[in-house]
Amino acid sequence: MTGSRVRTGVEIGLTVALSAVLSFIAVWQMPQGGSVSFVMLPIFVLALMRGPLVGVSAGALYGVVDFLLKPYFFHPAQVALDYPIAYAACGLAGVFAARWASQSLRGQKGSAFWSAAVPGLVLGAAGRYIAHVLSGLVFFSSYAVEAGQAPLLYSAAYNSFVLVSAAACIPLLAAVLPPLQKQFGES
Repeated sequence: MTGSRVRTGVEIGLTVALSAVLSFIAVWQMPQGGSVSFVMLPIFVLALMRGPLVGVSAGALYGVVDFLLKPYFFHPAQVALDYPIAYAACGLAGVFAARWASQSLRGQKGSAFWSAAVPGLVLGAAGRYIAHVLSGLVFFSSYAVEAGQAPLLYSAAYNSFVLVSAAACIPLLAAVLPPLQKQFGES
């Protein structure tokens, strides 16, 4: 029991560290925060291999680290929505962990990827996207008003970088998840 706790703690630490490094390698940087990057990939991998509790924990911890590294502070609720809540939502990918493990252990890696890994990624990215859209709707709607747009549409469009990032993670997830599952899948 203690060994698996230590292992899980180490995996969470490595996931947070890797996400932090990836946060500095942005494909596209948005003007008022946010970027197209591979930050979510380590969280998705850990969540799919260890489940939603571990994934959500790692995501929330990374959100705190991200705020400490690159803070954008407007209001305490905005900080919570844009950092720990948004990244914790990425860990919801772990809802599909049992399906991923079961199918990949039976040698059905292709179907496991499309029936477990991709839906997990979609769920996690959607959770993060919703958190950012809510934050934008509540705390940054003045930008929409200045641009003459409806606040919800503005926030939804602005935060679409999350969806682009998630789509960019799919081929990398396909490349790294099966060998990691084979090597480290057993808890």
